[in-house]
Amino acid sequence: MDTLFAVFLFLIPIFLLLTRRQKSSERLPPGSLGLPLIGQSLGLLRAMRANTAEKWLEQRIRKYGPVSKLSLFGKPTVFVHGQAANKLVFTSDGSTTSAQQTESIRRILGERGIFELSAEDHKRVRNALMLFLKPESLKQYVGKMDEEIRKHLEVNWHGKQQVTVLPLMKKLTFNIICSLLFGLERGARRDEFVECFQKLVDGVWSVPINLPFTRYNGSFKASKRIQNMIKVLIHEKRVQLEQKTASPQQDLITCFLSIRNDDGKEELTELEMVHNIMVVMVAGHETSSVLLTFLLRILAIEPYVYAAVLQEQEEIARSKLSGEFLTWEDLAKMKYTWRAAQETLRMTPPVFGGFRNVVKDIEFGGFLIPKGWQIFWVAPMTHMDDRIFPEPSKFDPTRFDKQSSFPPYCFVPFGGGPRLCPGIDFARIETLIAMHHIVTQFTWKLCADNHFGRDPVLVPSRGLPIEIMSRTVL
Repeated sequence: MDTLFAVFLFLIPIFLLLTRRQKSSERLPPGSLGLPLIGQSLGLLRAMRANTAEKWLEQRIRKYGPVSKLSLFGKPTVFVHGQAANKLVFTSDGSTTSAQQTESIRRILGERGIFELSAEDHKRVRNALMLFLKPESLKQYVGKMDEEIRKHLEVNWHGKQQVTVLPLMKKLTFNIICSLLFGLERGARRDEFVECFQKLVDGVWSVPINLPFTRYNGSFKASKRIQNMIKVLIHEKRVQLEQKTASPQQDLITCFLSIRNDDGKEELTELEMVHNIMVVMVAGHETSSVLLTFLLRILAIEPYVYAAVLQEQEEIARSKLSGEFLTWEDLAKMKYTWRAAQETLRMTPPVFGGFRNVVKDIEFGGFLIPKGWQIFWVAPMTHMDDRIFPEPSKFDPTRFDKQSSFPPYCFVPFGGGPRLCPGIDFARIETLIAMHHIVTQFTWKLCADNHFGRDPVLVPSRGLPIEIMSRTVL
């Protein structure tokens, strides 16, 4: 009897453990994790490149419901969508979810980038970025950005009958980043940055298999090379500041180096500087170049939008002297142009979605999302919801006349809440200045079909070749 009782006592905790595991498993969202490491990654990537990712996700929703589990980029994942999902993603203080990206993104861009940080670290780095990227600081760079865009058009557009927009927009935005954020002017050094950078972005969204033939491997190597180049730049800028041959607001690097904590030491570690410079490079280059490309595309196929943008920009051009740079006050008058850009971001957001790491077990939609898993959210699911945006397939910039009428966390091309992208004003200034000069100096028409895919950001057919004709500058 004693032996039987002892066995019974031994089996009780095992039974309770198995029961709890079974109940926990029953509370997981429906779906399948698929094959180890690969999971559904290849299926999602194929759908993105074919511009069928929304349909791919809609099929999941029809099959499993609004919350489902899968495996993406080597990690168990829960797909969520809608306003409540966006709010969950963008308002977490780090106690439930953290902004850790996929393994491939984290290894390539660095673990101390702003998208990887939570709580006080996130706030500290964000404050450092905002010292440079806030509107009050950016005002002084409008003229320099204007000059960079004029040079780009003179070299790459004037005298041409046809141009391919996407690679030129990537070239333009990267040159602006090099000039304004890093103080790196044209030359061999900038060219080396461009070469490495293109290899880096090719593998940001990829299965993290580090073998010589993979995109991830090439991107990872390019990341290491770029980080070493940035460290050299930081050292040079630190010396220039000490010798007083550079100013604290000269560029992003000198701004970082000038921020001190209460002990008089640099607020950011060198690793944080490097990794956040990497983040700014990728975010500023990819999103802005895609926005400019797709804005030019929409102006070519929506004559009434083009006419309204042109009228607004011509009025500003008539108020300027020949060769005079645009000012902050001029940008404030470009209201319709920015609304057209916002509508472009709604219908074709450059960033399809993102990931959040689950710090502790959380409940969402009646299901358990376990600690250690990741959450996958996507922007188009609210952007194209007809309950939020009536006639979502219609391009209508006037819907942004009263943006406050939209429910919060539904228009999220730049994130939201405490996770709003600190570079939103930089992107707005860059877009408005570029569009001013392009629409007042050129007319254009498309030379390819209107299709596009994602790799991982938006890519139009053949890079969007257009036929261009010069206009008389007013």
